[in-house]
Amino acid sequence: MSNKTLGKHGENLAREYLKTQGYKILDENFRNKMGEIDLIAQDGKTICFVEVKTRQSLEQGQPYEAVNSWKIRKLSQMAAFYLKYKFHSLEIPSRFDVISVLQLNEGEPDIKHIKNAFDSAF
Repeated sequence: MSNKTLGKHGENLAREYLKTQGYKILDENFRNKMGEIDLIAQDGKTICFVEVKTRQSLEQGQPYEAVNSWKIRKLSQMAAFYLKYKFHSLEIPSRFDVISVLQLNEGEPDIKHIKNAFDSAF
């Protein structure tokens, strides 16, 4: 599976997982010149900015380990933009989640949902 196909597969699994957990999906692949947020979901009154990382092996570590300080900074900037753009306020309850998908061979994927994975920079 190519990286792009694998990433899309992981995002689809993450979206369906969130739905089964009662989340409402607000946006997918929200983009602007700063970057992209994979999934934006609502958990009760909280807006969740979700980064999805998918791997087919552990050679490069767990998928969630790919969320580094540069990615955190970009996601924080994107989230602030989204909140201002959609809600006209930064005072909306929000958090950053990471969904880690490990898809080994043809077996069931291992999905880990890390809520409040990091604090925002805004």
